[in-house]
Amino acid sequence: MARVLVIVPFPMDADNLEMRRAQLRSVRLGPGMDFDFRPVRIAPVNYVSQQDSVLSDVGILEAGIRAQAEGYDAVCIDTVSDGGMAPLRSVLDIPVIGAGRHAMLTALMLGDRFSILAMWDRWRHLYTKTLAELGLGAKCASLRSADLQPDNQSLMAGKEEAFFPALHAAALRCVEEDGADVIVLGSTTMHQAHAYLAERLPVPVINPGPLTYRLAEIAIRQKLTHSRASFPRPAAPADAALAAMGVAATRL
Repeated sequence: MARVLVIVPFPMDADNLEMRRAQLRSVRLGPGMDFDFRPVRIAPVNYVSQQDSVLSDVGILEAGIRAQAEGYDAVCIDTVSDGGMAPLRSVLDIPVIGAGRHAMLTALMLGDRFSILAMWDRWRHLYTKTLAELGLGAKCASLRSADLQPDNQSLMAGKEEAFFPALHAAALRCVEEDGADVIVLGSTTMHQAHAYLAERLPVPVINPGPLTYRLAEIAIRQKLTHSRASFPRPAAPADAALAAMGVAATRL
C-alpha cells in the first residue's frame, strides 16, 4: 500500500477537513493508494500578503517535515499557492507535489494558452509569482476573478446558487474575450464548482487538488522524485524548532 500525505493549509475541524477529503471522489486512482489529510498548525488567516506566504511556508513545512519518517511515499500540498513545496523538497526524498505549478504545466499539455480563474482578486499575487518562476507569463491568457469572498473552512457549501454562475460567467470571459483554451481553477477551495464548470464550458477545466493525487500516484509508480540539484538539503535540520513552533501555535 502506497501512502500519500495531503497537507491542508489551514487548521480545521473534522467536518471541514472532510470537505477537503471530498476531492478524492473527483479522480479515479489505481489500487493500493491510501491518502491521509492533515491540517497545518501554523497558518495565516488568508493568503493576501507576503507575510502570509512566509507563515504558509513555515506551517506546511512543519506539517510535512516528518512525512518520510512516518512512512509516507509522497506529499501533496492542498493549495494553489504551492506554499511550503520548495522547503519540503529540500528535506524530503519522497515526491512533493504542489497544486499550482502542476496545474499550469498540465494546462499546456491540453492547449496553447490557459487562464486562471480565481474567486478573489487579492489572490492575484500568488499566481503571478508562480507564472514568473516558471516563465509562463506569455502562456497565461488572463487572470480573472469572480470577486467572491472565499471561505477556507466551509468552502462553497450553501452558496452554490450564487457562486457557481458567477464563476461560470468569469470563465466564459476568459475563453471568449481573452482567448484561453484551458481553464485552471485558482484554488483547491473551488473544487466543488469543477463539475458545474466542466459541463458548461467549451474548454477543459483543471481541478488542481485531484490532479496532485494522480501525479503523486504516477511519481510513486514510476519511482520519480525532485532533483537534489534544484533542491539541496539544508545544512542543519530544523525539525525540533519547527515542532516547537507548531505546539506554540496551537496554544494561541
